Amino acid sequence: MDQIQKQALQVAKEIVVKFIEVGRISPSNFSEYFEPIYDDVYRTVTKTGPAPSTDKDASVESE
Repeated sequence: MDQIQKQALQVAKEIVVKFIEVGRISPSNFSEYFEPIYDDVYRTVTKTGPAPSTDKDASVESE
């Protein structure tokens, strides 16, 4: 398992735990939700293309 997969797994776990804490997911149906959440996280972090700029000055300079 590479580093990106490990990080995606950790993020997915934290999301599912938070959903369990707020009552959106119960421990009994954990397996139903974990895989799709992991798949979405992994797909998001491995998506190709430029990341959106968080530098506000860069968008102002291009105008």
